Amino acid sequence: MTLPSISPVDAKRLLDKGAILVDIREADEHAREKIPGTRLMPVSKLDEAEIALHEGRPVLFHCRSGARTQAHAQRLARKVNNGCEAFIVECGIEAWKKAGLPVAADRRQPLELQRQVQIAAGSMAFLGTMLGLLASPWFFIVPAFVGAGLTVAGVTGFCGMARILKQAPWNRAVYLQPKPVQTA
Repeated sequence: MTLPSISPVDAKRLLDKGAILVDIREADEHAREKIPGTRLMPVSKLDEAEIALHEGRPVLFHCRSGARTQAHAQRLARKVNNGCEAFIVECGIEAWKKAGLPVAADRRQPLELQRQVQIAAGSMAFLGTMLGLLASPWFFIVPAFVGAGLTVAGVTGFCGMARILKQAPWNRAVYLQPKPVQTA
C-alpha cells in the first residue's frame, strides 16, 4: 500500500478540520524546527512505535523534503489503522514554509546531527588538503581518513563521527530527552 500525496495548503485545510500531522524526522531536526501541533514519530523508531494514529481522523505524514516519507510510505501506512485516510505532505516542511504556512523554529537548538557531520567532515578534509599542500604531504592522511570514514558510514550505516558529535555538550540536551514518540 502506498500513500497519496497532498499539497501543504490542502494539508493545512485537513489539519484545521482535525487531521493528525506526524513528523517522521529525527528528534534533533524536530527540536530545531517544526510545524505547530505536529506529533513526532522518527522513522528510525518507527518499528518500535506503539501508537494508534487514526482516532477516526485523517493522518498526514511529513519530513523535510518528502523523500523520507516517500521512501517509507509502506511502513507508515501500516501504522495507520484500516479505513483511515492517510497522506504524505508533498515536499515536506520545506514546501510548507514556501507556501507561507506557520512553523515554530528554535534556533537555540543545535544544528541537525547530519549537518554537523557534514561541517566537521568537510572542514577536516579541506584543512587536511590545505596543510598537505602547504606544510607536509603527511597531512593528506586527514582527508583520506575522512573519506574512508564517510564510505564506511554510507555502506554500513554506522557513523563514528556522528556518535562522537552526539556526545558534544551542545547536543546532550537533545539526545538525552525522553523517548520522542508522542501520543497526545
